[in-house]
Amino acid sequence: MLGVQIDPAAVGRIREEIVDWRFKGLPDSATGRTVGELADARLDLFADGFTGPLLTLDAAALEHNMATMASWCAAHGLSLMPHGKTTMAPQLFARQLELGAWGITAANVGQVRIYRGFGVRRVQMANELVDPAGLRWVAAELARDPDFDFTCWVDSVAGVGLMDSVLRPVGPARPVDVLVEVGGVGARCGVRDVAEAVTVADAVAASPVLRLVGVAGYEGALVGAEPSAEGLALITRYLELVRSVVEGLSFEVPEVIVTAGGSAYFDLVAEVLTRPWPAGPTVRPILRSGAYITHDSGFYQEVSPLGESVRLGDARPFRAAATAWGQVMSRPEPGLALATMGKRDVPFDLGLPVPRLVRTPAGDVSPLTGWRVDKVADQHTFLVPDEPDAPLAVGDWVGFGLSHPCTMFDKWTLIPVVSGTTVVDLVRTYF
Repeated sequence: MLGVQIDPAAVGRIREEIVDWRFKGLPDSATGRTVGELADARLDLFADGFTGPLLTLDAAALEHNMATMASWCAAHGLSLMPHGKTTMAPQLFARQLELGAWGITAANVGQVRIYRGFGVRRVQMANELVDPAGLRWVAAELARDPDFDFTCWVDSVAGVGLMDSVLRPVGPARPVDVLVEVGGVGARCGVRDVAEAVTVADAVAASPVLRLVGVAGYEGALVGAEPSAEGLALITRYLELVRSVVEGLSFEVPEVIVTAGGSAYFDLVAEVLTRPWPAGPTVRPILRSGAYITHDSGFYQEVSPLGESVRLGDARPFRAAATAWGQVMSRPEPGLALATMGKRDVPFDLGLPVPRLVRTPAGDVSPLTGWRVDKVADQHTFLVPDEPDAPLAVGDWVGFGLSHPCTMFDKWTLIPVVSGTTVVDLVRTYF
């Protein structure tokens, strides 16, 4: 039993950081104040000098999404290790862990080091670890802290051999725990069948510095943005392969991990990986979703089982928690408006921002209809009308819904959390 899963004192010290010019979008009056003082001041986004572009997170929607996923996983026999790469925000990690998350997932050693800086105890690195410097750091961290629970993935005899060659001279205090990764044809890393998985597992068993503790995979890379019947069937077949690999390997641990699941098809993960397992070690199915925390107004709204087209009937839909505010700076020609927001500020890789709200200089806020984003440049967002004479004036503020949280948080280091237009907290990110 790990006890405290994150260091509350380390997370609390975020509130002691001094705010200055490093944090874009904040009012000049914030300079010299601490993050905590700024959060406690309960400033208004529009009355107290915030500047655009500005990303905000809705407090109620954030809490709803975190609580919904936590309760859904608990009800379906899944442990949750949210993928921290989405937010890289220890304050949000702390809340996810408080709600019952089993640990936090990372993508690389740099992220693991950040997590450890905030005392995260259980970390799964959902990737192969073949970097010698990273392996030596992990070995040192395992020796330094006997409560540090770390796992990473392997998918080849070559990778296992490299890990062994680096770790064996170090003589780690305890073996590094690994999971055999299963991949899909044409998708990402991972073995492609049970026989290959057995070969990799045998290589792990032959190493005194590695220990096989489970099987891992990621189904989201198998299909595109459209959750068609064929795509869903493909994912199900892949998850059945993951299950077959678990059943085809031998483990010397009392509890075997099987993990999959992004934020798009976690319902299928639950359906396949929580069915009864054959007699033997206990199997712990783990979901690694990350983007659910803010959901979105684009990609995940379309594909999530708790999105716009809800595939699940036993939970409330997620809510889009992120809004980017950009001001209309120019109407240079009919049928075009330019807003002060660009690729440096918002994601654009899996769908363009969606104009949802307009706030006039007089302070009137209303839904924005009749406009769409045509493209996003480095510092400009191009809006074009779908309806003739759709109103939008220079000086108006536009609130945009965003698509793909995983390329949103990295553009902001300190993000206001709001209730309405009142700032109730600030989230610090570490990319």
